Amino acid sequence: MNIIDVNNLTKFYGKSRGVENLSFTVNEGEIFGFIGPNGAGKSTTIRLLLSLIHPTSGQATIFGKDVTKVGPEIRQNIGYLPSEVFYYDDMRVRDLLDYSASFYPEDHRERIAYLVDVMELEMNRKIRDLSYGNKKKVGIVQGLLHCPPLLFLDEPTSGLDPLMQRKFFDLIREENKKGVTVFFSSHFLGEVQRICDRVGIIREGRMVEVSDMRTLQKNNYKKIRVLSQDASANFEIPGVSNLQQEDGWTQFFYSGDINRVLQRVSGFAIEDLSIEEPTLEEIFMHYYE
Repeated sequence: MNIIDVNNLTKFYGKSRGVENLSFTVNEGEIFGFIGPNGAGKSTTIRLLLSLIHPTSGQATIFGKDVTKVGPEIRQNIGYLPSEVFYYDDMRVRDLLDYSASFYPEDHRERIAYLVDVMELEMNRKIRDLSYGNKKKVGIVQGLLHCPPLLFLDEPTSGLDPLMQRKFFDLIREENKKGVTVFFSSHFLGEVQRICDRVGIIREGRMVEVSDMRTLQKNNYKKIRVLSQDASANFEIPGVSNLQQEDGWTQFFYSGDINRVLQRVSGFAIEDLSIEEPTLEEIFMHYYE
């Protein structure tokens, strides 16, 4: 079942492009990574899905419901952590979380206490006295306190120290095991590689690739390094990109039938050879070159 279904979603701010003709789905129970540099359209996409802004054209549904027509109803079952969090400076953390919980039915005090303990928050401190990282931790608790079945996380770990990042990822995995679907937007590619089932790559407002992590790494291209002092060694063949040569080493990315490269290699005097799967960051940069 698709929790999120996006069809040709487009948003222009006057003549400026936000996103254009986005189409993708997010499956129930998965952690979907949404990656791209700043300005690619990640936050615009999330705001459209949350009906905080309205599209120029196209359509999106969450839980099978049109996000533009019934946005407030849908948001009751969504947790959202924006990339930047802003609160009333004079409020205490405790009062802010109690106020947030009042928008949802049922008693969430036990849940808040659990999340506060995990994120190591001081409940009696005022917002103005919190560091950026601690404000982000408040946002994490606020987004999760009502046990939503769908989470939108926009650059969630910025400002968190490495230990707290690890706790955050453990918390998200724990929620996911309970069946929570997660839409995880980031430009920290290692994070996406670490936690996501599938990934969508957005470039200049357009989706350029949607794939599961394993397929994206294995079928995209290979990272090949060859050490040879053979002066005739030439690897300029179709499918080769990012060719670099230094001190006898030749390094390149290759997309295509790997046997063609092996046939070429067999004709030279080779001292060393490695064929690896690229990292997500290398795949990402490939789409932006």
